[in-house]
Amino acid sequence: MMDDVWKRNEIDSPCVKLCVVHPEARICIGCHRTIDEISQWSKMSDTDRARVKDELPGRAPLLRGKRRGRKRD
Repeated sequence: MMDDVWKRNEIDSPCVKLCVVHPEARICIGCHRTIDEISQWSKMSDTDRARVKDELPGRAPLLRGKRRGRKRD
């Protein structure tokens, strides 16, 4: 019953609680949003949120091969 109080009729955030911005790609490795998109999310219209969410899958390849941590020999 209490959950109904917190439900909103808006597009959910793509946040997966893995908040680390890649220093080269400049996008979050968890949700693939930019810092500006993350900070402006609560102020965005549903149209803007939908546009951002549609763009996110295309950003995943920007991080491939960049999460190794150490350089490979």
